[in-house]
Amino acid sequence: MYEAYGLLIDGEWKAATDNATLEVFSPVSEERIGSVPAAGDADIAAALKSAAEGFRVWSSVSAWNRAAILRRTADLLRERIEDAARVMSTETGKPLAEARAEINASADQFEWYGEEAKRIYGQTIPGRAADERLSVIHQPVGPCLALSAWNFPALLPARKIAAALAAGCSVIARPASEAPGSCMVLAQALLDAGLPAGALSVLTGDPVPMVEKLIASPVIRKVSLTGSVPVGKEVLRQCAAGVKKVTLELGGHAPVIVHSDFDPVAAAEKLAATKFRNCGQVCISPSRFYVHESIREPFEQAFAEYARKLVVGDGLEDGVTTGPMIRRRALDSALRLIEDALAKGGRLMAGGGRPEGLDKGHFLAPTVIAGVPDDAAIMSEEPFAPVAPIAAFSDFDEVIARANATPFGLASYVFTHDGALASQTAEALEAGMVGVNETLLATAEAPFGGVKESGFGREGGSLGILDYLTPKYIRHKLVRGAVHV
Repeated sequence: MYEAYGLLIDGEWKAATDNATLEVFSPVSEERIGSVPAAGDADIAAALKSAAEGFRVWSSVSAWNRAAILRRTADLLRERIEDAARVMSTETGKPLAEARAEINASADQFEWYGEEAKRIYGQTIPGRAADERLSVIHQPVGPCLALSAWNFPALLPARKIAAALAAGCSVIARPASEAPGSCMVLAQALLDAGLPAGALSVLTGDPVPMVEKLIASPVIRKVSLTGSVPVGKEVLRQCAAGVKKVTLELGGHAPVIVHSDFDPVAAAEKLAATKFRNCGQVCISPSRFYVHESIREPFEQAFAEYARKLVVGDGLEDGVTTGPMIRRRALDSALRLIEDALAKGGRLMAGGGRPEGLDKGHFLAPTVIAGVPDDAAIMSEEPFAPVAPIAAFSDFDEVIARANATPFGLASYVFTHDGALASQTAEALEAGMVGVNETLLATAEAPFGGVKESGFGREGGSLGILDYLTPKYIRHKLVRGAVHV
C-alpha cells in the first residue's frame, strides 16, 4: 500500500538508511496492510539538514509564488479525492463519505493559506520625532515540526503544513503511525505542485525517540502538536529546554447544554449525527449532554433511535455509516467507561457492546446512556468513542458549573432560540470554541484551538498563520549622509 512512498527527504521518497520498517494494521480486519520506513538517527539528521536548507530556499520565495503552489496543491487533492479517500478509509476504517469530506477539508486548508500568504501585514507606528520611522514586520519563525494524530490523518497535518509553508517556513511532518498514508498523499500533491526540495520532509517510525531528537535539534524553531494531554505536556517540557514556539491542540470533553426552548428531537438528531461521526473519535465531538429536565425524555428517545439506525462495519463497504475504533485498547477503554456509567445508575438506551456478527476488528455499537451521574468516570474522562452520556439539569448556574468542571476547554455547544441566553451561555463556558445551534466548528477560515489543558495557540483562519511568524520591530533614525553627485 505504501510502495510509492517512504521517508520524504530532499524531495525524494526513500527507505530508511538501515532498511528498518514499521508495520501498519487495519482496525477493521486487524491484519497487516503494509509497512513504512522506520527512520533512524541518520535519516533524522538528513531530514534536519534538508529542512535547514529548505527554509533558506523557501523563505526567499515570494508570497505570490508560495500562494500559487499551495493553490495548485488544493486543486490536485480535489482531483485525487477518490484514491486519497480509499487510502484513508483502509487505514482508519472510516466510511468513504467521511474520508472524501476530510480530503476536501484538507484542500481547503491549502487554498485558504495560499491566500493568507499574501496577507501577512506589518505595522507602521508614528514616531515621536520627525526624523524617525517605527515599523513592525513579520518573518517566518524557521523550520517547524508538525506532529499529528491518526483520527484525521489528512486534515490535521494539512492545517500545520499549509500554515507553515504559507508563512515561509520549512516543515518536518511526523504523521501518526496508525495512518501515515494520508500525510504522504498530501506531500506528493505538494511535490507535484512544485514545492522545492527540503521545504517539506516526512518521517515515519518509532515516535518517542524520533520526536525527542527532532525537538532537541537547534534547527527546529517551532513545534505544533495535535495529541493527548499527557503527550502535549511532555512535548511542552522538551520545547522549554530550547525555548521553542509551541502550538498544542490537545484533548477535549465537550459539554452540550440544551435549553428548554429548543426542539429536543431536532437537537438530538443533529447532535447524534455529530457525536457518532468518525466513530466518536473527534477531539471536538460533543461528549457530555446536559439537557433541561423538561425536554429530557424526548431527547433521550430520539438520540437512541438515531444510534440504533447506524450501520457499523468496514468503511469501504456501501451503506456503512460507522467504522471501527482505531485500536484494541481504545475499545477496551470505552467498554470500561460504559460499564462504570451503568454501575453508577445510568440507563442503557442503545448499544453497550460489540455489534453482532463483527467478531474481528475494533468495533463498538453506537451507545447511548441516560441518567448518567456526575461521578461516573465518563463525565470527567474524554471517551473518544461512540458513547453518549446524557444528564438532566434545571438551573443555569448549576449546569455551567458542571460543564466547566473538567480540566478540558476545547469545544462546547449550546442549543437555544433565545439570543440573550445563547450569548450568556457561550460566554460562561470555558472553551476555545463554542457552537450555538451548530456542531460543525472546524473550517479553514476560522481559528481552531482550546484553553486550559486542551492547549494553546490557534490553527486555521487568519490567526493560524501568526503562530509561524515572528514579529520584528525596527526603529529607523533618519540620518543624512554626505551628498553624492
